[in-house]
Amino acid sequence: MPIKIPDALPAAKTLKEENIFVMTEKRAITQDIRPLRVVILNLMPKKIETETQISRLLGNSPIQVELELIATKSHTSKNTPIEHMLSFYKTFDDIKDQKFDGMIITGAPVEMMPFEKVDYWDELCEIMEWSKKNVHSTFHICWGAQAGLYYHYGINKKILPQKMFGVFPHKVEFKNSTLFRGFDDIFYVPHSRHTTVSRDDIEKEPKLDILSSSDEAGVYAVATESGNQIFIMGHSEYDAVTLEAEYLRDKNAGLEIAVPKNYYPNDDDTKQPMVTWRSGANLLYSNWLNYFVYQTTPYDINKVRV
Repeated sequence: MPIKIPDALPAAKTLKEENIFVMTEKRAITQDIRPLRVVILNLMPKKIETETQISRLLGNSPIQVELELIATKSHTSKNTPIEHMLSFYKTFDDIKDQKFDGMIITGAPVEMMPFEKVDYWDELCEIMEWSKKNVHSTFHICWGAQAGLYYHYGINKKILPQKMFGVFPHKVEFKNSTLFRGFDDIFYVPHSRHTTVSRDDIEKEPKLDILSSSDEAGVYAVATESGNQIFIMGHSEYDAVTLEAEYLRDKNAGLEIAVPKNYYPNDDDTKQPMVTWRSGANLLYSNWLNYFVYQTTPYDINKVRV
């Protein structure tokens, strides 16, 4: 799927160098098809890194995806240049009168705070409520998934005794799930979090199905029957060195941090990390776009969620 992004977005150069098909705005307007409209609410501090990671996974299918990037107006990013934010990001107010085929709500480094204490919580709640009538399928990632489960279903997160940090094996539980069509019996996903959501709490909600889990990392994927809401607890979008950067940051700062599990060969941090999750990540996003967005969204985007 050629991904349509602004010509000057930093991700464009990176993805082209990786031989990923990127369609500029100039080229896209000459194609007589309706692109899928996907909005990303980027809550991560390093926004350029996250938008590149997600764009990479959305950009490998035969139809256009038109990305819209938004950030919260109630929180100012300290880790992304203001010039980048002004050039490429909008606020919710700018897009709330529009409809979208898909939406991605990223994670955020605020998991140890009660949801209501997060400075943009009220704004996020407004966006999540809006998504129920204006987005065909919403894909929540990590803290974004925990926030979504809490807001929509009252399922709260729980603090783990120690950080879930590393790359863990997962299995598909719901065998008929098209989200995991084509997956191997065991696949790998990176995790980096201090909190989790209880399986028992999820199973009490009849509108939700647990699709995939890990014996060590817990519940991984949860969805409604229609797939209009999908909650992913890990970080399939991570680059090869994302966990390493986080690990070395804390280690060099003298903080107590364990070597990320199953990441370095023999857990030896002097060796180059092993990437064992890339194929699963590409398939996960491809399946979401195909089966939960493209195949079922109305051609007339104004009829989304009507």
